[in-house]
Amino acid sequence: MAGGLMKRSVFAAACAMACVGSVVQAQTAGAVIAESASPFAAATISNTDAASVTMPALTFEPEGDEAKDFDKYYYFHRAETDFATAYADISECDGYASGLSSGMGYTQVPYPYAGTLGGAIGGALGNAIADAIFGSGERRRVRRMNMRACMHFKGYDRYGLPKAFWEKFNFEEGMGSVEPKRRVAMLRQQALVAATALPVGKALGQ
Repeated sequence: MAGGLMKRSVFAAACAMACVGSVVQAQTAGAVIAESASPFAAATISNTDAASVTMPALTFEPEGDEAKDFDKYYYFHRAETDFATAYADISECDGYASGLSSGMGYTQVPYPYAGTLGGAIGGALGNAIADAIFGSGERRRVRRMNMRACMHFKGYDRYGLPKAFWEKFNFEEGMGSVEPKRRVAMLRQQALVAATALPVGKALGQ
């Protein structure tokens, strides 16, 4: 019995790593992914809604060691992008990165990273495997990886922030999920930054 459980755990872990690896292989090979409509509900927001969103603080005095955590703490920005478009992009990427169920089959998912563990193909089963084998920290890491891949695919640059600044308008998901109202409020702030911020410093890439 114990031996069978161990074999199943090893197999699941191998599958998880293979899923993550497929993203890297697709990007390395320069695979062309056809853009299509989001499988998630359309974002109901307009540019006039930006007036009700508070711009978070982004300017900070460098102390020398912030960059070591820029793989975790950052914001996105794309020039000549309006608020409504940025919100639609961030909401869609958040959906893929958080593993929301879209009702679409695996081959229909328009982005390769949506098939990774914790992506659209993951759903409840993928999350359960991640929790059992890797734990909450790995789910947070995979969500960050998927979010970064998605926004990079859409042409957004990434800029680093100290953790204290980042926490004001971002969230992480490990074993649990973020309350919907709080999630929407933070995604709106992220969209405002993505559309209207004046980035300082160099873009970090994906």
